[in-house]
Amino acid sequence: MKKNNSYIKDTLKIYWHFLMNYKVTFFLVLFGILISSAGSTIAPLYLKRFIDLLAEKGDIASISKQLFLVLFIILFIRFVQFIGYRFVTFGGSYFQSKTMADLYNYAFANLHLRSFSYFNNNFVGSLVKRVGRFVRSFEMISDRIIFNISGMIIEISIIVGVLFYRNFYLGLALLVWILIYSLVNYIFIRYKLKFDVARSEADSAVSGLLADTITNNANVKLFTGYQTEKKSFFETVNKFTNLQYFSWKLSSYFDTAQGFLSLILEVGLMYIGILLWQKGLFSVGDFMMIQAYVISVILNIWNFGRIINHVYSDLSEASEMTEMLLTPLEIIDIPKAKDLLITSGEIRFEEVSFNYHKTREVLNNFELTIKPGERVALIGPSGAGKSTIIKLLLRMHDVTSGKILIDNQNIAKVKQESLWSNISLVPQDPILFHRSLRENIRYGKFDATDDEIFAAAKAAHCDKFISQLPKGYDTFVGERGLKLSGGERQRVAIARAILKNAPILLLDEATSSLDSESEHLIQDALEKLMKDKTVVVVAHRLSTIMSADRIVVLDKGKISEIGNHEKLSKKKGGLYKKLWDLQAGGFIK
Repeated sequence: MKKNNSYIKDTLKIYWHFLMNYKVTFFLVLFGILISSAGSTIAPLYLKRFIDLLAEKGDIASISKQLFLVLFIILFIRFVQFIGYRFVTFGGSYFQSKTMADLYNYAFANLHLRSFSYFNNNFVGSLVKRVGRFVRSFEMISDRIIFNISGMIIEISIIVGVLFYRNFYLGLALLVWILIYSLVNYIFIRYKLKFDVARSEADSAVSGLLADTITNNANVKLFTGYQTEKKSFFETVNKFTNLQYFSWKLSSYFDTAQGFLSLILEVGLMYIGILLWQKGLFSVGDFMMIQAYVISVILNIWNFGRIINHVYSDLSEASEMTEMLLTPLEIIDIPKAKDLLITSGEIRFEEVSFNYHKTREVLNNFELTIKPGERVALIGPSGAGKSTIIKLLLRMHDVTSGKILIDNQNIAKVKQESLWSNISLVPQDPILFHRSLRENIRYGKFDATDDEIFAAAKAAHCDKFISQLPKGYDTFVGERGLKLSGGERQRVAIARAILKNAPILLLDEATSSLDSESEHLIQDALEKLMKDKTVVVVAHRLSTIMSADRIVVLDKGKISEIGNHEKLSKKKGGLYKKLWDLQAGGFIK
């Protein structure tokens, strides 16, 4: 894995790639920069001529005529400079806004192509901040290049050329000074970069911890973790603050060095000017020109160090996102992958083994065939591999070895979108969008009519509580659906699955959040939903899977027992009978 500062070139390549979608506008902007920058350096030449004419002795009328001519030329130069700058502002606004939109879309698309485990291993707040900084960094860098760096390079190049033309030693002195100044800048920026990268990482850590504690605010309160979290957040913020303060302090030291070098330039060029004046090679207008050029160079160069420093800082902030963009996707469709075609809905696990993080074995040569339209329940102690089977079937992870077939099609060789479109999942803890109930249910079928949504909601027995809300189906459910109770969220998720009507149905503790009355209603809805579908149920409450065609009892990643409820509940010494006896009386009624 590269260090973050190694992604700077990669970040620039990405920016350039998207910028070239608007290359005509971009090069018009560069042309505008050339015109406006050239105007600002050519104008002092005519200002020199203006001062020299004022110093001349002769016919006032003749000199006045020449003065008005020079004044008109200066006016024309400034007008052309004004027009060029308008190219820059309007053109820059256009290609920047368009490129930023493309970068947002690119980051969004790449982020959502990441595997489920990627999101499990990264803070949501940190990921959101990465995307924002990646796009804003382009805006800041392009602003600095357009309005500072490009114009500065053109202006200083013309100034050096003019001074060389005016006197070799003046041009040489300025050129040597620029080289020394640039070298000092380069050394400083390279030294400071590693601290800027560390500061960006610390900033992301602050955002990640903040998002994590806000998401878990209930746990912080209920487990009296306020002081612990406060201390942890203080330490994280303190680390970021120290790095930021050190970075700013380095910039202050460099500003001092810049001031000293600028003083040398101003005094040095004026000193050479005096020597030339003594020899009759310099006029009053030349001193005015030199002073104008020195001010221009110092202003440009002074900002140059700060600008380059900011550019590197912006690039370091974008590097975290670039690292993600360049990291290969964990789970991808193979080349020319085909759509999954469901003919009957048979699911077959063949010698499937799976290890988490390549070390912790969860499944070992797991084999199971689920017949079309069969209802199979997976039970067993925690860690036995029940939820892992669901995740592998959804391709949240790829198997370590073996294969999973649906209607004789290896799910690793079909398009993931087609796999997910043929499977409905009702999880233990459904998460809803912070959108209306109508939109959340419609997520099961994007082109569903309102009548279809109402029918699905009614079948899932959530129509009643929705109709009692002030805005009904247009009620927003809050972030992650937290404005609803657990049972209400579960019923909305079931309504979504009913609307989707996929041929394969996965129920992962689908009724665990429901009270007894709601569960009775939902069981009726699930019976309708499961009709003519291949169903896999994960359950701890054995009373909910008594009617399953087969019950698969898992233990340590392997099948220890298999059969229906009647058979397994009578098997002496069996794990299912042991679990049933523990729960009997608690859920049977």
